[in-house]
Amino acid sequence: MIHLTNKDIEEKKNIEKVETLFLNINTHRTEEKQDLIAVEQPIHILLNREHYATILCTPTDINELVIGNITSEGLIDSIDDIKEIKAKENNEYHITLTGEMDLQKRLNFSPSFKRLILSACGSSENWLFSKLIDRINIPKVEVEYEFKAQTILEASKQLNTMAIIYRQTGGVHAAALHRREGTLISFFEDTGRHNAIDKVIGQAIIKKWDFKETFLVSTGRLSGDMVIKAARVRIPIIASISSVLNSGVDVANKTGVTLIGFIRGQRMNIYTNSGRVII
Repeated sequence: MIHLTNKDIEEKKNIEKVETLFLNINTHRTEEKQDLIAVEQPIHILLNREHYATILCTPTDINELVIGNITSEGLIDSIDDIKEIKAKENNEYHITLTGEMDLQKRLNFSPSFKRLILSACGSSENWLFSKLIDRINIPKVEVEYEFKAQTILEASKQLNTMAIIYRQTGGVHAAALHRREGTLISFFEDTGRHNAIDKVIGQAIIKKWDFKETFLVSTGRLSGDMVIKAARVRIPIIASISSVLNSGVDVANKTGVTLIGFIRGQRMNIYTNSGRVII
């Protein structure tokens, strides 16, 4: 587990958001004001010295982001596949992997290989998802546990409460992982909806949580590649206060994930595998 000192925490706050001046105009007056805006920077990930991806992200909690990303993208099976992570100059993060896995073969099946991962949308709109999903071998998420609808609703409310940077800047997404009874496991905000989920998954991997008794809540729309991230680590439920896309429904049906969208107050839309959610 990664521990942060008080100094680390203060530095983290300072690089998640910055102050800027803006001109406020309305029908009555014009005035100059100060505002907080979210910070976004590129990080460059190298696997065994080969460039894997450049991710535009909130430049904090990078270990969690890296571990969550390469696991949820199917490049490693567990944290034990990582020998070392080194942060170098120019925002480069060098990851040395262990074992005899055929990394090149896995990279060839990863749509993210050598791509620029944009924080706003990710990559699902850039490739034909209906064809890609048939190439990806993901065992179905077969979890017999039941989850209370009220617990998921409360978790979404808690997500809004915890999303301080979102309330201050309006420029980030938030994601959180909870145990089946509602206990919070991990929470992160990031300029990218994919990055927030990767960080949540990465921290849970570092803490060695069993994902089968967890559910994930997000502020971002749920596309197919978001659902794949959950399926790869065996998260049975992924929910959002926002919408779902048809690619998300397709992947959830193929992988056995319960997909929930439009959580509002005391209601939600369950699009797939609704039997896991009880009233």
